[in-house]
Amino acid sequence: MVLLEKVVGFLTDNSTLVGLVLLTITFIFLLNKILNVLMITSNSPNPFGTDTRRPPQPLETDHTVVDKVIKQGFTAQKVPENLDAIVIGSGMGGLTTASLLARTGKKVLVLEQHDQAGGCCHVFREKGFEFDVGIHYIGEMANNTLAKVIVDQLTDGQLQWVPLNETFDTVIIGEEGKQRKYPIKCGLNGQYRQSLLDSFPNEKESIDKFINLLKVVKKQSFVAGAMKVMPRKLCDFLINSGIIKLLTSFFYYADLSLKDAMDEITDNEDLKAVLSYNFGDYGTPPSKGSFAMHCLLVNHFMKGVYYPLGGASEIAFHMIPTIERSGGKVLVRAPVSKIILDEAGKACGVTVHRTSGDVDIHAPLIISSAGVYNTFQKLLPPKVSSDICLEKKHKGAQHGVGAMSVFIGLKGTKEELNLPAGQVWAFTGNNHDEQMEEYINRSAEDAGKDGIPLLFITFPSAKDPSWDERYPGKSTCTMVTLANWEWFSKWKDGKMSKRGEDYDSIKNAIGEKMWEQCLWYFPHLKDKVEYFNVGSPVTNKYYIEAMKGEIYGLDHNKERFSTSTWHTLRAETDIPNLYLTGQDTFTCGFCGALFSGVLSTSRILNRNLMADIVSLKKKVSKK
Repeated sequence: MVLLEKVVGFLTDNSTLVGLVLLTITFIFLLNKILNVLMITSNSPNPFGTDTRRPPQPLETDHTVVDKVIKQGFTAQKVPENLDAIVIGSGMGGLTTASLLARTGKKVLVLEQHDQAGGCCHVFREKGFEFDVGIHYIGEMANNTLAKVIVDQLTDGQLQWVPLNETFDTVIIGEEGKQRKYPIKCGLNGQYRQSLLDSFPNEKESIDKFINLLKVVKKQSFVAGAMKVMPRKLCDFLINSGIIKLLTSFFYYADLSLKDAMDEITDNEDLKAVLSYNFGDYGTPPSKGSFAMHCLLVNHFMKGVYYPLGGASEIAFHMIPTIERSGGKVLVRAPVSKIILDEAGKACGVTVHRTSGDVDIHAPLIISSAGVYNTFQKLLPPKVSSDICLEKKHKGAQHGVGAMSVFIGLKGTKEELNLPAGQVWAFTGNNHDEQMEEYINRSAEDAGKDGIPLLFITFPSAKDPSWDERYPGKSTCTMVTLANWEWFSKWKDGKMSKRGEDYDSIKNAIGEKMWEQCLWYFPHLKDKVEYFNVGSPVTNKYYIEAMKGEIYGLDHNKERFSTSTWHTLRAETDIPNLYLTGQDTFTCGFCGALFSGVLSTSRILNRNLMADIVSLKKKVSKK
């Protein structure tokens, strides 16, 4: 009794200490459970069990050979029998998921509504020029990074990457004749930091603080990524109990807006603008965007910046054979109009719309890479979709911003025209939020009258060593800016190239203003134009079936990255046998969609593919 009384007395007098000990034990127990979840293995085959790389073959420059792979038109007769899975959409997320499943022996059918596979990785050729529409520059494609290891396996080592200029981006701030230029280089501790210090020699403390935060967010992102494959109930428990805050600080930075972070880091307005310049890579202005998302993006480019040799069409060209090897197919001009559910409410097939008569195709597994809105509001039966409120299920979810694109064919080689292999981000001022808000809120008629506050300029032909052989004496320029869907929404159902004079007038006014501003920086290109084409948000809707012309899928606002929403945007759905993949389930961009495909396949196979990739990476690194 005396001993018991002493124990009780000790516990009473040291209740705070005891509480901390119990909390620590609980924390260690839960961490062990989480690690066990992450290390799930199953009887499913390992798609990364064998290194399938082989020496790269010479670049295929015959368009007819490439088109036979990426432009296989749909017919019912081409659909393989006894399918294991159907993937809707052939963007990077869809192709990644299909390829990984095929590497486990599954027969997968990929259906693409456009006339070629690849999603935003496709190209178009016109008037003797070739244009990439969505791939401008990619990070982490060297030195056996996880992303590089994955891509090498999905393409059997055939997709080759070209490093871009050391100065991969140049930020320009100011109106014509009053511009201030800030070069951006790769290398977190070295060249990137030094390029900022050279431009802002009195801001060392602020620059170092920003770089330190980049490292912190990268380190803390592991648990956030793991939440995409953890059971939802476990995620809910970690969030509701507050334990997630003990496991990671990622969501603190996710809830912090990019603007608020910049305001805490420095008072220098130009430095704020430079540190946040590439918010255009995900489309959400600094006051609404997540600081964590921005850090992930900046980190992505720190190990070098690359471009696919031969252009973006090489991506699908080399991924499709890995799907076909297991008996699968990638068919285009195959718009899926409906996901079929059986009497029990399970996904069991899709309907492909054909003017000659719709075609139903069945499979035990349906994977949508068409985006969250398309999947739940357009493809599911009305009685099912009407019961799903996306904004309630995924708090803060909303359509991303639309975009304008201008494609310009130039007479002359990159040497003759002195074209950089890097990108230019041009801003008319240093207050991104204020200027973008004014611009987006303009009327359609006034959108192109005043300055365009954000202008992305790139020269794809200057990045590709194979270009001069394929298109001698020619060069290309691509420009992109953000745009308001409502400027063009009334033409959303119009036929391509037949939307009328009013439509052409509005979109061309914006495109011509963009080109006028481009000539501030490259005046010698004025008389070199041989081809000029402007695309609007409804162009994006037509080619990639983006409901409101968005190029980045769901808006990358703070709410999307919050604890309440981040883990709900995942592969599994409430409909049995229906899974999601693509940038809406992770982040936008080539690598965002790539990893979404890996995570989706992890859930489908009930296997920790990230652990498999790490294991293969170690083996590859030893060779």
